[in-house]
Amino acid sequence: MLVYALEAGRNHLPKQGSNVATPDGSPPLADDIFLVLVTAPAAVADALAESLVAAKLAACVQVSAPMRSTYRWQGQVESAVEVQLQIKIRRTAYAAVEAHVRERHPYEVPEILAVPVGAGNPEYLQWIMHQTG
Repeated sequence: MLVYALEAGRNHLPKQGSNVATPDGSPPLADDIFLVLVTAPAAVADALAESLVAAKLAACVQVSAPMRSTYRWQGQVESAVEVQLQIKIRRTAYAAVEAHVRERHPYEVPEILAVPVGAGNPEYLQWIMHQTG
């Protein structure tokens, strides 16, 4: 049975199977993990994913199948085929991840959205912390 303890308004996830912890020694919190969503042309997505993982900025990057995006750009309705990157990171790495994506992304204004993870498999959250540390 998983037991959650409240501390400073955040849920502590129990340590299970790994000794990975936050800098203060406590188990990683779901709040410490972001899921970053980036859309990009398929031609650059794999290289971007690999560079994020190689730099230890991301534990894992999933690249979706192509999808069609419709949006307004410079007063016109546009449409493009893109893929979505789902990037799992430490919250503290967000600024570095954003800079990394902007430097390598071909769009003038790339979509980069960080979504806090509210809960998750404790072992997976610990794995993310370990892979990006």
